[in-house]
Amino acid sequence: MTAKKSSEAARQYIDLYRHNSELIDRACDAPALNRRRKDALSVFESTPFPCKGDEGYEKTSVEEIFAPDYGINVARKNIPVDAARSFKCDVPNLSTLAAFVVNDAFVPSQGLAERLPQGVTFMSLAEGARRFPELVEEYYGRLATDSSAMVALNTLLLQDGVLIHIAKGTKVEKPLQLVNIFSAPVPLLAFRRLLVVVEEGAAVKLLVCDHTQDSGKAYCASQVAEIFVRRGARFEMCSIEESSALTSRMAQTYVSQEEGSVTNVNTTTLTCGTSRNEWRVSLNGSHCESRLTGMAIGSDEMHIDNDTSVNHNAPHCHSDQTFKYVLDGKSRGAFEGRILVTPEAPFTEAYQSTRNILASPDARMHCKPQLEIYNDEVKCSHGATTGQLDHEKIFYMRSRGIPEAEARTMLMQAFMIDIIESVSIPGLSDRLRHLVERRFDGTLGSCASCNSNC
Repeated sequence: MTAKKSSEAARQYIDLYRHNSELIDRACDAPALNRRRKDALSVFESTPFPCKGDEGYEKTSVEEIFAPDYGINVARKNIPVDAARSFKCDVPNLSTLAAFVVNDAFVPSQGLAERLPQGVTFMSLAEGARRFPELVEEYYGRLATDSSAMVALNTLLLQDGVLIHIAKGTKVEKPLQLVNIFSAPVPLLAFRRLLVVVEEGAAVKLLVCDHTQDSGKAYCASQVAEIFVRRGARFEMCSIEESSALTSRMAQTYVSQEEGSVTNVNTTTLTCGTSRNEWRVSLNGSHCESRLTGMAIGSDEMHIDNDTSVNHNAPHCHSDQTFKYVLDGKSRGAFEGRILVTPEAPFTEAYQSTRNILASPDARMHCKPQLEIYNDEVKCSHGATTGQLDHEKIFYMRSRGIPEAEARTMLMQAFMIDIIESVSIPGLSDRLRHLVERRFDGTLGSCASCNSNC
């Protein structure tokens, strides 16, 4: 892609902001968010979108993701959406404290504020910036520093998001659930932001689901998450993407862990168009534990890219990364994972693994595991394998009367079982197993366009 095209793709957003800056600030009405826009504009004007082949973006062009002329709801027009339809059809039936992001607007479930335990804040980021300006000022933009074009664009045009704050020592028994929904009469680009602060000794579990209700419209999501896990805190998250072939997603998640904290994060892509997920985890205190697992199931012409970076900046920390892909049709997968061990991080244990199955001759997988170690007192490893289904196992199962298609499905389900079981939210692993089964047998998504048949 030429530099001219690249600048044209960015210019539409620069012009949009310059022509509507007062309207954007007035509609947002949150000084803690608004005052960062000019700095973000400066970065965005001088930092090009990554294109396919750039370092770290060998198989994904962010330029192409943001190039289309999407609509942006600058004036905050109300777009009616049946949130309950996505919630009832494809979101796991769990007992949760739920809220929605409808396109780019926070919508709490009925009575959410009254049902939240003491010490738990789960609300609109714009409202939180008005009610708790010191909290948002302290954390917003501290990890996502606008150093990339994608973060700068998100900061520039963001008008709402989600704020989650768990007070010191608070143990939240019931999981929080955030449902991102796309539904609009025109192609739409939504800017979403998630700010999570888990204070010292607190614990919370979060389920995040992405859905597209109208599969006939083109949508794009710019999603940036900043997650702070303070000393001795515990944070667990499961992210499930179940969108449409015309939906693109650029998601960047930044995690900062302090001494003795624990994180367990699972990301699952069941259906999508183009999805690029970046995970940046920094272990900044000693005796931290970090687990990052993911699975992706590709078919047709889906494009799924996961890029991880786990930075060990303190001693006696442990991290694990495990990602698995099953790719069919003409789908494309990419995984680039990096482990960094600094000189200040002796006695580190860090492991990374990606295993992949190509279920068709036209599917493609790109892997790039990386270790960057500046300390001798470490135990680190990485590995990557890509292959096909075991034909001997298929033959054996067929000899026992199992049809070939069913045998293939059973093997692919078994391949994903350890990723599914890594999910620790009660009841979710069983539901996720069911969703994976439906994905492999071709019935997942049948509810996405239904009316009254759910």
